[in-house]
Amino acid sequence: MKREYQKKVKLAVAERQIKWAPFWAVLRKHGKGKAGHVHPSQITARRRHWRQTKLKIKPRRIPKSHLG
Repeated sequence: MKREYQKKVKLAVAERQIKWAPFWAVLRKHGKGKAGHVHPSQITARRRHWRQTKLKIKPRRIPKSHLG
């Protein structure tokens, strides 16, 4: 039970890191002139796509399937 919870926590942290920045963050960082030219995803902490880059989250101990 605890393993699934740890995995969900790690997935939630990774999801927060790849969210786009709010639209006003572009204005604050680049100014009014770049408002339409800079995408909010350029300011995020990490850029990742679910198909291209995996998180490599594994459980610490995999239960043996033949033991039930």
